[in-house]
Amino acid sequence: MNASNAARKTQQTEKPTSVGLGLAKIGNLSSLLRERPASAGAGPLEIDLDKIDEDPDQPRRLDNPGFASESIKELAETIKLRGVKTPISVRVNRSSEGRYLINHGARRYRASKLAGKTTIPSFIDNDYVSSDQVIENLQRNGLTAREIADFIGRELSRGQKQYEIAKSIGKSASFVSQHVTLLDLPEPIAEAFSAGRTSDVTVINELVTSYKKQPNEVIAWLQNEAEEITRSSIDRLRGFMEEQRGQDRDKENEESAGREDHKGKTKKNATSVTSEKKLSVHVLHNKCPALLVLTKKPTSQGKAWLRFEDGRESEEDLSRVTLIAVAEAGKTR
Repeated sequence: MNASNAARKTQQTEKPTSVGLGLAKIGNLSSLLRERPASAGAGPLEIDLDKIDEDPDQPRRLDNPGFASESIKELAETIKLRGVKTPISVRVNRSSEGRYLINHGARRYRASKLAGKTTIPSFIDNDYVSSDQVIENLQRNGLTAREIADFIGRELSRGQKQYEIAKSIGKSASFVSQHVTLLDLPEPIAEAFSAGRTSDVTVINELVTSYKKQPNEVIAWLQNEAEEITRSSIDRLRGFMEEQRGQDRDKENEESAGREDHKGKTKKNATSVTSEKKLSVHVLHNKCPALLVLTKKPTSQGKAWLRFEDGRESEEDLSRVTLIAVAEAGKTR
C-alpha cells in the first residue's frame, strides 16, 4: 500500500471530535448559566418618577438649605447635562400599590423632575427603618438641629426611650438629650433659634440654663439682634449675670442690715417708753398724797393733773404741789 492510500484509510476510520460551530469544546451550557454571578441583574432600575412619592416622615425639612430652590435648580442643570449618576434608594409603598417611597435621594428626585426627566435610576431597598435616613444624613451633616430634634420628638411620641434613640442613630445619650431641649424652648429663645441666629445646640442649652436663673436679663440680651449668639458671647453673658447677682446680693444684705438696725432702734425706743411709763411721780397737795398724771395734758401752764388715793383726779396749781419722790409704778416711798 502506497503512502497516499494509507492516509485515505486513516481518515476514513477516525471519528470527528466536533462538528458545526465547535460548541462541544466549551462544555455544558446549563452549567455555564448556573455559574452566572449572583449580582447579575442587581443593578439600578429605571423607575418612572410619577410612581415615586417623597417620604412624609423625611427628617429633612423643607426649609433645609439643601432643599432651597436655587440649590435644586443647580442640581437640575447638572442632571440635564450628565443625568443622575448616583441612583436613589426607594422602598415599596405598602399603603399604595404600585408606588414607591424615597429612602434617600429626595433632592435628586426633585431636580430630575425639574430637569424634565421621566425616570430615575433607583435601588429598591425594603429593609429600611426611619432611623436609616437620620444616620445617612448625620454622616454627611445633612440635617439641621431642628430636624434632628423633630425626629427625636416623633420617636419619643412612639414610645421610644432616649437611650434607645441614641443607640439606633449611633449617637451619645447626651446628644439626644441636648436635642430634646429644642422641643420645648422658652419663647424668646425659640424665636432666636427659628430666626437662625444660632444653630449650635450646646449654645442653646447654655442659654436655656441662663434663662432659668435670670429670665429678664436673657430676654433683654436677646432683644439686641446685633448681638451674635455664640459660645463666647454666652460666656460673657454669664459673667455679666454673675456680677449682677453679686450686686443684688450685696444690696439685699445692706437692706437687711438696715432693717435689723431699724428694728433694734425701734425696740430700744419702745423699751425706753415702756420704762418711762413704769415710773410714777409722788406728790403732796394740801398734805394729801397723790400721783402726778403724766398722760393727761393740763389746760394751762402752771397746772397739772393729780390722782388721789381715793381714785379722784383733779387739775391743781403746781404752786400748791410738793414733789415727794419718783419711783417705779406701783411702789411708794
